[in-house]
Amino acid sequence: MEDPSLSAPALFGSDPVRALRNDLALALRAAAQHGLGEGVCNHFSIALPQRPDWFLLNPRGLHWSEVQGDDIVLVDAQGERLAGPHPVEPTAMFIHAAVHRIAGKACVLHTHMPYATALTLTDQRALDTTLSQNAMRFHGRVAVDAEYNGLALDAGEGERIARAMRGADVAFLGNHGVIVCGEKIAWAFDDLYYLERACTHQVLAQSTGRPLLPVQPELAARVAAQTMGERMQSDLFFESLRRMVR
Repeated sequence: MEDPSLSAPALFGSDPVRALRNDLALALRAAAQHGLGEGVCNHFSIALPQRPDWFLLNPRGLHWSEVQGDDIVLVDAQGERLAGPHPVEPTAMFIHAAVHRIAGKACVLHTHMPYATALTLTDQRALDTTLSQNAMRFHGRVAVDAEYNGLALDAGEGERIARAMRGADVAFLGNHGVIVCGEKIAWAFDDLYYLERACTHQVLAQSTGRPLLPVQPELAARVAAQTMGERMQSDLFFESLRRMVR
C-alpha cells in the first residue's frame, strides 16, 4: 500500500514542499523584476525530491510579479494537476513534463527573455560562448533546437524539444526562446540571469558593426570550469533576492 505521506495533498502541504513553492514563486517575481518574463506566458518548474515524477509549476493566467507560494500548482509526469488552486497552461504541461521526464532535469526555467530570444532568430541560433566572460560560463553546456515546429500543444512536441536538449543545461529553441535547467532553483535562476546578460552583451556588440573578437575555445572551457567549480555565488545571489524582492 502506498505511504499516505507521499500523497499529493500531504506532500503539497508539507513544510519542505511549501519552502520549494515559496522559492519558485520568488524566482518568478525576481525574473519579472529583471524583465525576463512575457505577459502571463512562460513557466518555471521544480521536481519534488520526494517524488521526482511530480513537479511544481506556476499557474495559468498570473503575471510572474504577482505569483506567491500559495499560487503554485503540483503536476504529475503526464502534466495533470494534482494540487493547487489554479489551472495549468497546456504548453507548460507538454514542455515541462517532457523535459523533467526525458531530460531528467530537476529545475526547468522556460522564457522568451528578449536578448536570448533575439539570438534564436539568427542563423547561429544561439549565444557564442567564446565571447564575453558571462558567455564563457555556458561553454559546453548549450544545445540548439533549430527546428521550430509551432506551439507545443501536444506531448510529441514537448518530447521532441526535450530530446533535442541532449542533456544540456541550456537549450536555445529556434524562433522561440530558451530553456535553462539546474539542480536547484537558485542555481538555475543564476544561470538564467547571466545567460540574458551574456546575450545582451553579444547583441549590443553586434550592433556596433565592428568585428567581434572571441577567445580560444580552450580558454572558454577553462572559464566555464572556474565558474561552475563552486556555486556559492549563485546561492548568495538568490538569498539577496529573498531580501529584496517582494
